[in-house]
Amino acid sequence: MTSKQRAYLRSMAHSLDTIFQVGKGGVGENMIKQVSDALEARELIKLRVLENSDYTAREAAEEIAEATDSEVVQVIGTKFVLYKESKDKKTIVLPK
Repeated sequence: MTSKQRAYLRSMAHSLDTIFQVGKGGVGENMIKQVSDALEARELIKLRVLENSDYTAREAAEEIAEATDSEVVQVIGTKFVLYKESKDKKTIVLPK
């Protein structure tokens, strides 16, 4: 992903609501499945790590991105944004 594409996705992420939270239980198979399904449907999602979690946002982002074959777009504080291009329905057209 180019820096221009990453910047474009970051600008789109500002208006996103957080749809998943990583808590004390960490990242499990069920969460990976739900995040994967959400990425397939939306391509760009925002997640948050709760204060009582044993994970940092960077750690959670990297673990989930690896498990879902997605890319970490941004990590700020306790929130992070993931992107995965949909194979079926592309809702985001990235600049070249």
